[in-house]
Amino acid sequence: MWPKADAKKIPDHWRFAGSRQSPLTGGPRLAVTPVHAVLNYCFALLQAETRLCLSALGLDPGLGIGLHTDTANRDSLALDVLEPIRPKVEAWLLNWISSEPFRRSDFFETGTGNCRLRSSLCKKLSDTTSVWRNLVAPWAEYVAQVLWTASKPKHENNLIRPTRLTQQRRTQAKGAVWAPRVRLPKSEHLCPGCGKTIQDQSRECARCAVATASKKMLDVARLGRLIANGPEAQAKRAIKARKNALAQHSWKASDQPAWLSKELFEQQIQPRLANVSTSVIRSSIGVSRGYASKIRQGYRPHPRQWLALAALVGVV
Repeated sequence: MWPKADAKKIPDHWRFAGSRQSPLTGGPRLAVTPVHAVLNYCFALLQAETRLCLSALGLDPGLGIGLHTDTANRDSLALDVLEPIRPKVEAWLLNWISSEPFRRSDFFETGTGNCRLRSSLCKKLSDTTSVWRNLVAPWAEYVAQVLWTASKPKHENNLIRPTRLTQQRRTQAKGAVWAPRVRLPKSEHLCPGCGKTIQDQSRECARCAVATASKKMLDVARLGRLIANGPEAQAKRAIKARKNALAQHSWKASDQPAWLSKELFEQQIQPRLANVSTSVIRSSIGVSRGYASKIRQGYRPHPRQWLALAALVGVV
């Protein structure tokens, strides 16, 4: 059980404004898993970008008019505006953790059981600020326009504030249709075995792929032995054995041509079979792949199959 942290001893700059207190840590900013740590950091980036967007539009980020009331050290208006973008951040992180692994070196644990991010991962996550800024900018302009309209007399409600963040008004003035174009950040593709950066089309690095392939081959071999010794396989072998026994019993030496002797087969036919593929031998006499491979390697089959093999190599 993780030890609970005293919320009164948590510095104000550690708190993530607007988040609820965790039942595990007792504080609003403390994370107990790497996923929560990344989520808190991304929300902090989103809050910072929202605060900058509101300030650029001439609004006070700490104004409490919606979901978050006025509280000391809280950007209430910024937290209200970022709420529509919060699901996008969570969906992006969910897609990341479901498709890519984390590095153990990207996190560390404090003495109180809190998970923290290292500088390398913080630097990569900080590169996503432009994405969150582009997502929150239209909402910031929408809130600014609503507040502007509500504060003016009725005969001035048709006035529209300039869109400094998205340039939406400029695009519409040119006769084009404005639409937000935002590409979610692409996570780094890592090897699940060692955490090395690899190409997107690869599943593992070369070193880990060898170990994984060896393990898979052992599993496949074990499964193959189980299937080969199963009741269905034994029944097929029994049917094939009875068929071969009946064919050998019904075959007579008098049915063999006089010119097709044992010496002729060993001297002229069998050496030429080494140049014939196993699949061709198998289909010509109707045997298994393993038996055809033995014939190709020098095994002498039953005399009832000599005539077909002779025709296969051109000995008539």
